[in-house]
Amino acid sequence: MWYLYILKCSDGKLYAGITTDVAKRVERHNQKKASRYTRMRLPVELIYQELFPDKSSARKREMQIKKWSRDKKLTLIAKTQ
Repeated sequence: MWYLYILKCSDGKLYAGITTDVAKRVERHNQKKASRYTRMRLPVELIYQELFPDKSSARKREMQIKKWSRDKKLTLIAKTQ
């Protein structure tokens, strides 16, 4: 199983990615071992995740969400809380 996840960075920016282990990936982000983007925006906090059956569908969703405006992403997140 694959997950799409969205993180909230310390500066309020949002970051989307995919992984098979969300907890481990968030931990790696906070250890400065994941994304260059988040490295300068620590700590990060997991605020959203979706489950997918395979990497391809998770990647397609990631690419879709990365094209969205911040407001549209926040609306998606708010619907799940």
